[in-house]
Amino acid sequence: MTEAARGERVHIGVFGRRNAGKSSLVNSVTGQRAALVSEVAGTTTDPVYQPMEIIGAGPVVFIDTAGVDDEGELGGMRVERTRAASARAEIALVLFEDEDFSTEGGAQGTFLWAERLREAGTTVLPVVTKIDLRPDGGAALAEKIRERLGVSAHLVSSETGEGIDALRDELARIMMRGEERSLLAGLARPGDTVLLVMPQDAEAPKGRLILPQVQTIRALLDSSCVAIGCTPETMAAALAALKQPPDLIITDSQAFAEVQRQTPKESKLTSFSVLFAAYKGDIAYFKASAERIADLPPDARILIAEACTHNTLDADIGRVKIPAMLRKKLGNGVEIENVSGADFPSELSGFDMIVHCGACMFNRQHVLSRVAAAREAGVPMTNYGVLIAALSGILDKVTLPEE
Repeated sequence: MTEAARGERVHIGVFGRRNAGKSSLVNSVTGQRAALVSEVAGTTTDPVYQPMEIIGAGPVVFIDTAGVDDEGELGGMRVERTRAASARAEIALVLFEDEDFSTEGGAQGTFLWAERLREAGTTVLPVVTKIDLRPDGGAALAEKIRERLGVSAHLVSSETGEGIDALRDELARIMMRGEERSLLAGLARPGDTVLLVMPQDAEAPKGRLILPQVQTIRALLDSSCVAIGCTPETMAAALAALKQPPDLIITDSQAFAEVQRQTPKESKLTSFSVLFAAYKGDIAYFKASAERIADLPPDARILIAEACTHNTLDADIGRVKIPAMLRKKLGNGVEIENVSGADFPSELSGFDMIVHCGACMFNRQHVLSRVAAAREAGVPMTNYGVLIAALSGILDKVTLPEE
């Protein structure tokens, strides 16, 4: 159950005040002692990610977070990490307590978090915990929550297990109603022949394929397509071995220009990164942003963001190749800043453009939260593959996935 990539799992965040019972709830729902439980407030510091399988719905990852009411300098840092983790949450379990209705300090904190999560497109499920300790079983608090948020709260006890199965069932129902997205997005139909051009260079792990290639191959097999693999060096031989041109060619974006020159006029052309641009992000915004590259000033400040973290290689696409392409297009005065993993500036208005990787390690909610931040700051944002196609002068020859 832990084999599904984290970026493909539904992310369920658990939010609330310190000692609201968040860690106990995660342990109860997952059936595992994954989260440390203590009566000491502030036991959970960094977000804890716990994968599991919800029967009938699929793989998920629970995010156990620090209290939204944490205090002091360290507390503020913990809350900031909780805020960063909330960008990944597609479903949020928000735990309420009687203190959330008091009129003293931070009383509206939990409600503010619930409202912000809703505004970000996250499905919010209010929860009342520790009902075994409440004389009325949490009914009065649940009614206050209903009046404030307009939805009924789930009443649970991590100690007795009451309400846990119902909450788990509700999570499964939400997941089953969720939007079904295809990585191929209308580019390939059953029976289509698809040629995959996959360079085996320093960035390709020895003896393995990188995650976007693996996920694409699986999507093609699930769609009953005929998938054929080659490298740029063997592409001509692969084409010659086919009785007719492939219906679709998917290449690594770094080989876009070379592959495009060999692509038969009957074949559609795209890249792994472009597929993920639509699967994880906003392909229309990425395309429109990439088309503005020529309008950037020679001293443009550009942010390059990568989802995964790894040692920098001489041929690194985000830190070497794309910066070289940008400087060739705009001049050596371009200022480039690189970030990776969870790092992403909270202030984006100082950048002229943002370039993001395919984000195979992120879920779509996380990528779209960054797109929303870029839009709000008025900064164009694109994706590795879309940008490389634009810089190579072939964006109009690349087939984009359907929205």
